Parts: sequence; structure tokens; C-alpha cells
Amino acid sequence: MLLIYTHKITPRFSYIMKHIFTRILGMEIGFTTKVEEFIKHSDAKITFTKQPLQNEFFVRSHDLLFEQGINDMQINVADWDGVPCFFSCGERSAIPFDVFSASFFLLSRYEEYLPHVKDIHGKFSPKDSLAYQNQFLQRPVVDIWAYKLLSVLKERFPDLEHKRRVYDYRSIVDVTTSHCYAHRGVVRGISGLLWDLGTFRLRRVSERIGVWLKIKKDPYDNFATLIAFHKQFKIKSTFFFQFADYSRYDKNLSINNNRFRSLIKYVADYSTVALAASYSSFDNIEMLKREKNNLENVINRPVHNCRMRYNRVDVPDTYRNLLTTEFSDDFTMGYTHEVGFRAGTCTSFYLYDIPLEVQQPIKIHPFTLHDYALVNMKNRDQVKMQFDAIYHDIKKVQGSFITVFSNELLGGDTTLDWLDIYKTMLRDYHV
Repeated sequence: MLLIYTHKITPRFSYIMKHIFTRILGMEIGFTTKVEEFIKHSDAKITFTKQPLQNEFFVRSHDLLFEQGINDMQINVADWDGVPCFFSCGERSAIPFDVFSASFFLLSRYEEYLPHVKDIHGKFSPKDSLAYQNQFLQRPVVDIWAYKLLSVLKERFPDLEHKRRVYDYRSIVDVTTSHCYAHRGVVRGISGLLWDLGTFRLRRVSERIGVWLKIKKDPYDNFATLIAFHKQFKIKSTFFFQFADYSRYDKNLSINNNRFRSLIKYVADYSTVALAASYSSFDNIEMLKREKNNLENVINRPVHNCRMRYNRVDVPDTYRNLLTTEFSDDFTMGYTHEVGFRAGTCTSFYLYDIPLEVQQPIKIHPFTLHDYALVNMKNRDQVKMQFDAIYHDIKKVQGSFITVFSNELLGGDTTLDWLDIYKTMLRDYHV
């Protein structure tokens, strides 16, 4: 067991130590504030405080893990053997940066508590993040730091035991519009046809009428194909269905539509089905609870997983709302239009609620790549280069590669054949 000595065991300290050593590195750890206990410990041990006790493995601590609340701070990002890092430790420390405090800063989304300008949907902009501004958004630095720390520890303690984890890929399919033309009702169908005619979108007019006459298949109805891909490559997948009333930003089929309900039941036979929460339920707990219950009644099983519309996250309120409505897992942590690691990690983690100074029992599964971040790419080579760069960094730390694609893009009328790109991606990056 690795024993960690510190001058004060705080909730922040316990939270980040367990995440790095237990969840990422698979090590057994213990904490102590007693010098005698630390000195008597014969196995691997670390001192994490301001001054070393003797000549042990010492990491000089930043103040962040021993504070409470939010404090504005000046952060200088420097380099640790080619990896960006911050919270410098000084020369006496065995490693040059306090990776524990830096990891807590990113995982807790500390910067999202600081004053910032939200976009039109109330979201934190990736361009305001430390990672974006210092060009490390596309690297899972928390995991990289953990493995660099492990390497240094093993030089000092060659017999240090840790459990090697296994790379994991998961595909998220967002279904906020299950059909483009079919089953949308007479009023919405006629309105769509008149809009297409008025804007001279003649290809859509032809396609719409073809679907209505059952000559053509609805382009968004690609669920059987996606399920076949997932079975072929043994992919863990989750389909997030929006199951909400119609509104300005929520335009899926009616929850009373029997064909829509049958589709959800069909998908649930082959994959995990979860809730894509509506835009309107973002700050409405009763509505969120109603959407969850309605979906559960369709598939006849509990719904534990959730994603918020447009990846809207207001830390910590969004997660408190999810907890109140009895969700246990969230898949919203990421950026819609930027590829990368919003929380600096490719490892699932629990929410740390800074105002309450407590770890909340909701697990956050950060996604790395959203299809909207790729739509402006000109060719398949650009898409592949983006996937390769992300994949190789995640594979090095044996993390989780989570992608978000929508049935709309995969079935849409675009220059690139996204359905074929998706299949190729599953083949190349699932192991």
C-alpha cells in the first residue's frame, strides 16, 4: 500500500488522491497526518505538504487542496518533459509540479465557477478554458500526469504494485430528431413542405414526398444500420433519445407517437437507451423527472444515464438536478464544437461540488469528440488525422474514448459520407 502523509486531510485532498491513484493507476493507498505512522511505514510512501520530513518522496503542495470555496488565481502553464503543466513545486520536490492540485482544478471545473461570459444557451465557452488558451485541450493531461508520476514513483519504489487498466471505446448516438420527414404529423409535415418550396429546396421536396409515399427511406432512420455496425465490431453503445414535448429547441416526434415508441423499444433490445434531456428541462426538475419517467415507461426498465441538450452544463446546479431526478451517470461533459477534454481527462470521475465541498454520487463520463466539431472538415484525411491524434493519446494511458454522433449527421445530405466514416472509425478505434 502507498501511504500519503499530509498536514491536513481535506475532502478535496481525499477526492483527488483516490481518483489519481485508485481510479487511474489502480493502486491501494492510505492517508495519514501522523509523522510516527508515516516513518514506520515500510512500503512506498509520499509526503504531500510544504516541507519534506526527511529524504522521502516529496511533492510540494499548492494551497488549492487545503482551501475552501473559489478564489481567483494566476496560473502559469509551463512544460514537464513535453507535457503542459501548472502549479510549479520548486527544486526540492520529486516532481516539478503539483499534479494533484492541477488535476483537481481541471476535474472540478474550477474555472467554470469563476466569472465568465456564457453563450446564448448559457454554456461555458471552450475558448475561456485554460486548456484551450494554452493549447492542451486535445490532450488528456490528468491521465498523462498520473502515468508520469507513476514512472517516477517506480524509479524510487521498483516493487510498487498497480493494476493496469484496459482501453475502452464507447459510442454515443444522439437522437434529438429520429426522423426527418416521416411520422411528424400532418401540420408539421405540410409546414415543412411549404418551407422547402418557399426556399427552393427542391431536393428536400422530392425526398420528403418520396418518404411520404414510402418510395424512399427516411434519411435519419438509420438505426438498424447503426446497430449492425455495433454488433459487427462489438461496440458498447448508448442511444440517447429525446422524449419531450415540442418546443423551440426540442423538435423530436411526439412522445405519444406509437411508431416512435416502437422504435425506442426496438433499439432498447440491442443497446442501452438513455435520456437526451430537452432544452426546456435544463432548469426544470419536474419536467426532467417527467421525461425520465415517460421514457422508463416505454422501455420498462430504469433509465440511469442522461445527456443535456446542446451539452449545456451549469456546474454544479445541472448535476444537482440530475441527482434529484435519480440519474447516476452523465454524458454531457465535453464541447460541442471543439475536439478535446473539457475536464482534462479520459477517465470517468465523480462530481466534486465545490460550494458544498463534497463529492457527489453522480459519475461523469467525459466525451472527447462530438460530430459537430468535424462537420467543417473538407475531406476524410482531415477527419482521420483528428481521430488518430486523439486515439493515440488515449491509448497510451489506456483511457476511455467516448464519441458523440447524431443519427441526423449520419443520415444527412452532406459532402462526406459520414455513415461510412463512422463505420471506419468503429473498425479502427474500438480496440
